[in-house]
Amino acid sequence: SQCLLHEKSADADIVIIEGVMGLFDGRSGVGGEGSSAHLAQVLDEPVVLVVSAKGMSGSIVPLVEGFVARANVMGITIAGIVANHVGSENHAKILRELLIEYALPPLVAWMGKNAPELPERHLGLKMPDERALPDFSESFHVDKDIFTAEARRRGEGQDRSVRFPSALLRLRGTKIAIARDEAFCFIYPANVEWLEREGAQVLFFSPLAGEAVPEHADALWLPGGYPELHLDLLHGSLGLASLRDFVEQGKPVLAECGGMMVLGQSILTAEARKRGEKEHKMAGVLPCVFEMQEKLAGLGYRADASGVRGHEFHHSKRILTAEVRRCGDMQSSFVVHRGDAGISYRNLRASYIHWYFPSQPKEVASWFSL
Repeated sequence: SQCLLHEKSADADIVIIEGVMGLFDGRSGVGGEGSSAHLAQVLDEPVVLVVSAKGMSGSIVPLVEGFVARANVMGITIAGIVANHVGSENHAKILRELLIEYALPPLVAWMGKNAPELPERHLGLKMPDERALPDFSESFHVDKDIFTAEARRRGEGQDRSVRFPSALLRLRGTKIAIARDEAFCFIYPANVEWLEREGAQVLFFSPLAGEAVPEHADALWLPGGYPELHLDLLHGSLGLASLRDFVEQGKPVLAECGGMMVLGQSILTAEARKRGEKEHKMAGVLPCVFEMQEKLAGLGYRADASGVRGHEFHHSKRILTAEVRRCGDMQSSFVVHRGDAGISYRNLRASYIHWYFPSQPKEVASWFSL
């Protein structure tokens, strides 16, 4: 991860690494593994803390003091504060002066309380191509001098050379088909880059557009996405038969979350269930149906016994058919302490987990190899 960060930021003046949840929220504990604080610690990078200032003035001081104290224990630096839900320019002025008075990190930016909002969906923000992004220019105010000064300070004397470990080309000559469209859009760029570094030839195709798995593909990756938003197109897509045929040939297939759902018997949305409508038939590879829920069904960091790491986040549940439940002969795809162990069929590994391929290269390479 450090190598990738240096490679991508070699020519940048300022690099922003987006945090997740609260600063100290990770796999467990306070500032534990997987938290943004832990990431800042490992990368030796400063933190810009976003604070909701709605209805507060002096209370920002003990709030920030607490975060700074815990950050100091971990050896990380909070370099600045971004205040959200700020009532006015005068409100921002009060917050800025209080932070200065108590020798706390400076207010580097603030967002007005009437700022436009980014629309959300159950798995996070809506995709950027679904609608025009709001104009934040009138609502977001940045102190560019502070940001620039910090960037210069951090950049002085830093070695920006990239030192990637030597690739072993475990997938040399392997042609890996990857589904990529509006229904299959949760793709970590780092995973694709890793596949190519290991010598694989990547072939993208769109099941939503009716495209078949590319000819001569040796393996298939079906990433997650929003299949539940495109059920009519998927149901009538000629690409589903191609997915089924590929799995039946016994070739390696990795299906993650939405990619797994498309391989099931059917998908039923919560709205359709309320209206008494039928589910949409899918590829029919796996003996299960998938039902969308109105509440979160699974969330958290995950790890396979082999050391491969990933993340689970979904609003659907997998329901095995009655016959399979009676026989109990379906095998799990993974060995996990928490989360979805998945379901296997032939050379298919399917689960709700989105995996990070570089976390255990040798194991992941075996997933795409016969």
